[in-house]
Amino acid sequence: MFTIPNLISIIRLGLIPYFLYLLFGKDDPAGAGTVFFFIAWSDWVDGYLARRLNQVSELGKLLDPLADRIAVFVAVLFGWVAGVLPPWFALALLIRESLVGVAAIVALLRGVTSVTVRYLGKAATFMVYSAVTWFYWVAGWEWDWLEYLAYAVGTVGLILYYWVLADYWRDLRAKLAEVNDGSTA
Repeated sequence: MFTIPNLISIIRLGLIPYFLYLLFGKDDPAGAGTVFFFIAWSDWVDGYLARRLNQVSELGKLLDPLADRIAVFVAVLFGWVAGVLPPWFALALLIRESLVGVAAIVALLRGVTSVTVRYLGKAATFMVYSAVTWFYWVAGWEWDWLEYLAYAVGTVGLILYYWVLADYWRDLRAKLAEVNDGSTA
């Protein structure tokens, strides 16, 4: 329960109020973007450490994706509210995150605790998280060149994000069928 990866996930969750303070209290979208960058980057760190240190735990399997969903949802929703993210981009991400959240709840309620992660999913996540960060930095530092990159990488990332969502949905349906077949036998 008390592992380094779980501590990192808790710190990531704890940074969300600071992110909001920077965005709205200090009117510092670049600072908020930097905090989001740390939250997103540390997602890979805690996963790597969990495997490397053999500290994978049931709490971590719940805490890590929970921290991901909450951090992304907050960054996207409030980035939209603050005018940092383009509305179409924010809406597409919020819909996708909501679909993932609903699917995760259904899976947990039906006894499915994991779906195989795909490399394409990791690449799409990297692209989307990068674009979100860059939009925040553009809003704070007015780096026009970075805005073009954020649009390009973000659009490709969104397309891949939805593509992978369809793959995960098929995987989840197969696992739910296995659970149902096992419970009726």
